[in-house]
Amino acid sequence: MTSLITEPAPGLLRASPIDVHGHTMGPGSLLRYLEIKVHDLIQDQDWDSIRVVGGYDRTAVVSRHEKAGKLFNIERPTATAQGRDLILQAFPGADYVQHYALITATYLAMTGRPADIVTYQPPGHEQCRSALDTLDLDLDGELVIVGWGLEHLAPRSGVWTRGPGYAWQRAEIAGRRVAYLGFLHSIWGDAAGQVVARLAELGASDVVYVGKVGSLSPGIEPNTWLATGNTSLLRGALVSWDDFFGDFAAAQEGVHSGLHVSSPSILLEDRDWLSRHSPSYAFVDPEIGPMGAAAYAAGIRFGYLHVVSNNLAAHYPADLSNERHNDVLRRRAVLIDRIRTIITLRLAGHPAHLLEGTR
Repeated sequence: MTSLITEPAPGLLRASPIDVHGHTMGPGSLLRYLEIKVHDLIQDQDWDSIRVVGGYDRTAVVSRHEKAGKLFNIERPTATAQGRDLILQAFPGADYVQHYALITATYLAMTGRPADIVTYQPPGHEQCRSALDTLDLDLDGELVIVGWGLEHLAPRSGVWTRGPGYAWQRAEIAGRRVAYLGFLHSIWGDAAGQVVARLAELGASDVVYVGKVGSLSPGIEPNTWLATGNTSLLRGALVSWDDFFGDFAAAQEGVHSGLHVSSPSILLEDRDWLSRHSPSYAFVDPEIGPMGAAAYAAGIRFGYLHVVSNNLAAHYPADLSNERHNDVLRRRAVLIDRIRTIITLRLAGHPAHLLEGTR
């Protein structure tokens, strides 16, 4: 197929495929990672053009590669065909739209197809902000725990109340009201910052984000450590926030604390990127910086306690391409239990000292 596009239309940006041989994942793992992300209409058909835009539309064509066996973060961008042109609709966030466009272009290049057909249209600030208007919880100073693994963190006896694209439940821990909030779609990058801003508007006083980070330190084996901190490099500037955990989480066994880097896309984290950020920085993910900055701007506390899911600086068997393997799931179940314990003890007012059986 010959590309029909020469220059992007006004408002569109070209998504150039990355140099896969310079990426920290390596070509084999990277291709497996892309295959579980790319819409099946792209994997199975050729198109004259592919455009990625911001828009949450579950009436469009849903990818058959969407995740199964999970409550949250199961939805991928949907697709609408207009003749031989394909529009991909990602949840509105500038980082997520760019990330998914890079995924698509790089996948096409790796499978021997023209990649210059891929463009993307970054959503504006107002579109990103208003996408969270449907998030409507009655909060009154609650701690909101948001992110990954919530079905294991929340009480098993609790009932999830569903809203458009999200679900939540309440509990009481050590006398403190807690709301667990999960999204069916991805809250990637700057969209996660919009979530924190919205939760502050709704009355939350604290937000804790539980998720996954990549390590920039070669000695940190994936799925054996937790990560925390209170500072991130966001768009070239350091941002810090009032940390919900204080120094409590960092004092616990198996928790590594350090400086974090916010990256808009895993595809941009090549070996040159790594050399610029290591060893000064310890972790990378797309959300922590935007969330911490939004919490600081809103005057509420924020904290993160994440599983170290992959390592950019050294090769380990576990990476982002094989997260559903049984050994990975088993190890992460242990870490989720640890996260639950640390949050509970923090709410109970325990001082910042090591728990029993610590290093």
